[in-house]
Amino acid sequence: MSEILLSSSSPAAAVSAADEYAMRIALDQAHNAWLAGEVPVGAVLMRAGQVIATGYNRPITTHDPTAHAEIVALRHAATLLGNYRLPECELFVTLEPCAMCAMAMMHARLKRVVFAAHDPKTGVAGSVLDLFAQPQLNHHTCIQGGVLAEASSKLLREFFAQRRDAARQRRAAARAVAGDSDLPDAIPTGDVTHLDLSSSSEPSPESQP
Repeated sequence: MSEILLSSSSPAAAVSAADEYAMRIALDQAHNAWLAGEVPVGAVLMRAGQVIATGYNRPITTHDPTAHAEIVALRHAATLLGNYRLPECELFVTLEPCAMCAMAMMHARLKRVVFAAHDPKTGVAGSVLDLFAQPQLNHHTCIQGGVLAEASSKLLREFFAQRRDAARQRRAAARAVAGDSDLPDAIPTGDVTHLDLSSSSEPSPESQP
């Protein structure tokens, strides 16, 4: 699993009560993702202060690489409203959007996008690049980042720490069964190791890009 590298360098902007309320709903969705065995990212679509649709990361459980939290919420909202264009809606998500999700948001003509934690690895709302500001596009969405960023970052850190602990426990159990205490705890960074995956039916977990 690839971990998400989180940035804490951006100063927190003033957060309205309405934005905090919406982001806490998104954080609840992120917790649902964790419970489902997914990377904990959640989203909610709001219109005039009302919840229209929610979503959380589901690529592993649905075998769908496009099932990021934002996409799930957009699909639910578009189906509910009978229109893929959602010009009066605001989307709140716990992690800076990737390129796929950003373009879906712009196709939906969202009024505003608010995210919590910055993602300097794949975030395209200013971290890696700013897709939302490209002058060639015929729609530009208002963007705000850093709303409840620490709460989202903490959730992601705890998730990946738990995954690392679980992986160490599996390796320890494998050593005990094999009776070989010389097995390494981890493959050193940069080393090439050939693994026999023919007997494994467990899908490889994916992270939120």
